[in-house]
Amino acid sequence: MAMELDGLLASDSYVLVLFGVGVALLGVAVLPHFLTRSVVALPMVLVACGALLGWALSGSVRIDPLRYGGPIERMAEMAVIISLMSAGLKLDRPLGLKRWSSAWRLLAITMPLSIAALAFGGAFLLGLPLAAALLLGAVLAPTDPVLASSVQVGPPNEGKEDEPRFALTSEAGMNDGLAFPFVNLALLIAASGLHWEGLSQWFLLDVCWKIAAGIAIGAVVGHAVAWVVFRHFTGTVVTDGSVAFGLTLSAYGLTELAHGYGFIAVFVAALMFRRMERYHEYHQRLHDFSEQLEGMLMAVILLLFGMALSGGLLSALTWPAVLLGLLFVLLVRPLAGMAGLLGAQVPGREKRIIAVYGIRGIGTFYYLAHALNSAEFPVDESRLIWALCGFIVLVSIVLHGSTASRVLR
Repeated sequence: MAMELDGLLASDSYVLVLFGVGVALLGVAVLPHFLTRSVVALPMVLVACGALLGWALSGSVRIDPLRYGGPIERMAEMAVIISLMSAGLKLDRPLGLKRWSSAWRLLAITMPLSIAALAFGGAFLLGLPLAAALLLGAVLAPTDPVLASSVQVGPPNEGKEDEPRFALTSEAGMNDGLAFPFVNLALLIAASGLHWEGLSQWFLLDVCWKIAAGIAIGAVVGHAVAWVVFRHFTGTVVTDGSVAFGLTLSAYGLTELAHGYGFIAVFVAALMFRRMERYHEYHQRLHDFSEQLEGMLMAVILLLFGMALSGGLLSALTWPAVLLGLLFVLLVRPLAGMAGLLGAQVPGREKRIIAVYGIRGIGTFYYLAHALNSAEFPVDESRLIWALCGFIVLVSIVLHGSTASRVLR
């Protein structure tokens, strides 16, 4: 989230922001111990602290996601790729068509249904044109890997991998990249309308090539780095943080240079790295570093999100948008999730848990900032979509955060 620089550089405001960030980072370190069995989740506390900080600054620091979309995009991007690396490293289950069937179902059925339902709702309830309605569906359909720690599997080799946790972790790991073709389709329609030549180019480039490049480059980078580390440098020779961060950035950067989907590459690279010496203790150390870095980025972003809420992020929200947001969280995602899991060899209660707990969060902020930085949308539409996305993320943080740990326990 962006800030009015004059307000931020004012000495009192600057010190207060530093204090707020410091408290948030300390909260990431110590609060999970005290909130284990509480209805209050860590993201809820961080957003509340951000809202209080925004109120205390009394308008001297203003967060405007439209004016400073660039910093939002980059900060959210970094949080997502670090989270994807962490998710890939902690999955114990080897990759396979049958073993990962719940994940494939959520990706192939649940996510497209969610996109279609949101796009229809955006057009019908909010009066959005096709490009904006499709963008709304594309940025909100993927579940978030950053805020979903409460519903994800445990650290590597700890055995905390029941079907709901595995399905939600693997879904969050992959659908952040697979939502990109739909975002790009919305950008194409906004720029040049809907026509056959553009659609064919979109299918070949944004669907076929970019997904294939993400998978291939991620697999090669992950395998190559794992081969070097485990054959020559395990132990204390290599700094764990350097390997984890280097693997993340190299897979992401190389894939983006090849015009592929870097999000997919990072998750695949983590899976390939984990595949070699699967039960080695080194995976635990890399995961711990990634999780700590992820937690710090999450704290800062949620603090800024809370400040944006107190500064009027939801001011453009309308009652039809509120209705659409509630329908999506309470009805559309659960029904789409159940549709995706029809016929799956998963007990009914676990299907319902998987269907309901599709948490929305920082990935949505990234996609929306990226899209609005890449194409021109009317200001009123952009503010309405930002307000609706912020509302849905807030509802998800409160509703899912207050119930997930007890339900999954």
